[in-house]
Amino acid sequence: MSERSKPSIFWLFAIFALPIMGLMVKFRLHDVEKMPQKGAVVITPNHYSNIDPVVIGVATWYMGRLPRFMAKASILKVPVLGWILLKSGQIPVERGGTSRSSAALMAAKELVSKERAVIVYPEGSLTRDPDIWPMRGKSGAVRLALELGIPVIPVAHWGTQNLMARYSKKINVFPRHTIDVKVGDPVDLSEFAGKPLDNKTLTAATTKVMDAITALLEDLRGEKAPATRWNPAEHNQSETGRF
Repeated sequence: MSERSKPSIFWLFAIFALPIMGLMVKFRLHDVEKMPQKGAVVITPNHYSNIDPVVIGVATWYMGRLPRFMAKASILKVPVLGWILLKSGQIPVERGGTSRSSAALMAAKELVSKERAVIVYPEGSLTRDPDIWPMRGKSGAVRLALELGIPVIPVAHWGTQNLMARYSKKINVFPRHTIDVKVGDPVDLSEFAGKPLDNKTLTAATTKVMDAITALLEDLRGEKAPATRWNPAEHNQSETGRF
């Protein structure tokens, strides 16, 4: 029995979201068998459109897992919406500090105890790469995986930019768009097990995850990514906001 088949609040989202997305998007899912159907995992997609969470959330649902994200703690305080997000297992994170909140720690532990999957964008924000290749990654995803001892499943998608362009707030409903989603093998992070989670370890582990995501995207696009991954700091770009 897949995680999705169990009764949950997610079915309320599915009833409304899936028909709407079906009118706008045709999903082509590749290597779905590589997505574990049970057990706690960190799913790490590439990120280049504001509508990515909806696209990846729906694709994750189609692959048999329930889509849970690391969500800003402030959103979870919004009446009604916050309650729904908490009940659906979204993990709250506080911004502006290096330590996670106690609520985030509890949610992370529940992730393991209840064998849940969580989606974390390792880039942290929309890629700044001019050709929409994955840019440098941040350590949140690998830190979570290494601290909890759970696998990282890399995922790449392509075609979402036709539904909503990078930095745009406009959804291009017609014509119906095709979005390809490809799942990779778990990233082998065994060499980092038991090591102190210092900057050197986290940077090396994050690089392996970004390499895996980029390789999947190369397959979908049928072309090679730049040899050097884009780093906003080297181009005087901010980490957040439109560019």
